[in-house]
Amino acid sequence: MKQTISGTGKVLLAHGSGGRMTHELVRDVFVAHLDNPFLSTLSDAVVLPELTAGCRPALTTDAFVVDPAVFPGGDVGYLSVCGTINDLAVAGAKPLYLTWALILEEGADGELLEVCAKGASRAAEEAGVLIVAGDTKVVPHGRGDKIYITTAGLGEIPMERHVGDDRIAVGDAILVTGSIGEHGATIMACRHHLSGDNLKSDCAPLNHLLESLFRAELEIHSMHDPTRGGILTTCHEVAGRTGLRISLEEELIPVRPEVQAVCELLGLDPLSVPCEGRALIWCPAEQADPILNLLRQHPLGEGAVRIGMMAPLDPGKAPVILTNAYGADRPLDLLAGSDLPRIC
Repeated sequence: MKQTISGTGKVLLAHGSGGRMTHELVRDVFVAHLDNPFLSTLSDAVVLPELTAGCRPALTTDAFVVDPAVFPGGDVGYLSVCGTINDLAVAGAKPLYLTWALILEEGADGELLEVCAKGASRAAEEAGVLIVAGDTKVVPHGRGDKIYITTAGLGEIPMERHVGDDRIAVGDAILVTGSIGEHGATIMACRHHLSGDNLKSDCAPLNHLLESLFRAELEIHSMHDPTRGGILTTCHEVAGRTGLRISLEEELIPVRPEVQAVCELLGLDPLSVPCEGRALIWCPAEQADPILNLLRQHPLGEGAVRIGMMAPLDPGKAPVILTNAYGADRPLDLLAGSDLPRIC
């Protein structure tokens, strides 16, 4: 870390004061890693070109407070960009521009800031987007926890493209683009000083993977990224919005052995453990195989499988059920609280 982060390599309150040290921080860390023609103007507001003709704007915002801030497979900087990209991508949007704002704690390690800036830059490059604006604030020691990040993301959706839960119908297949629970299991393993050579976060930008489905003109009804609460929470949200029942097949849901081991050791259900590089896809049943075949051609979709289907919801029945290998159904309830705080 350059000496502009003070002689001790720590974040100081002066780095958020707006004076010389703030300017050095912006120049030597943020612009150094995130530079592009829009960001380099360092103006109060970025002026962007018009969207592609025939497209609607899509806008999202998010905040990231993961602990630990650096983990196998990523860091909070990389995660913040991937998470924002994926929120746009599952809405059917092509991500274009992001803003990136940090709240730093006085005394935070300057090397951590460098790692996160590099992580954000790497994710933006992988996704093909630009980080065009940002901000930095520093709070006194003990008033934060090293680093928090907030983002906003702007994308565009072609006028003819419609993706949403209102399109989900009885008989729709439910697909997942890969094995589940890897991000949450990795974070929890880090906190409990567990390790494994193959245990790392699934964090990744999904826009290129999902855009390939639209380019192939395959019919997609809806998509979601199962972050907080995992696929369990996502399925409950979809069931509530559609008024239909979600039937999942336990034997089809992919969970890697190392994730299963961490979950068993810590008393977690893989279905409720967050993913940060997976998408759930709802599509007509006859489109499931063509979609899976295409997904499996991409490195981020090699493990794509069908895991369930949509059915009518009978009065008094559970909206989300899990069918085991013996054909027995088990209702899946939402968690009463949060087993996994500070996960993303």
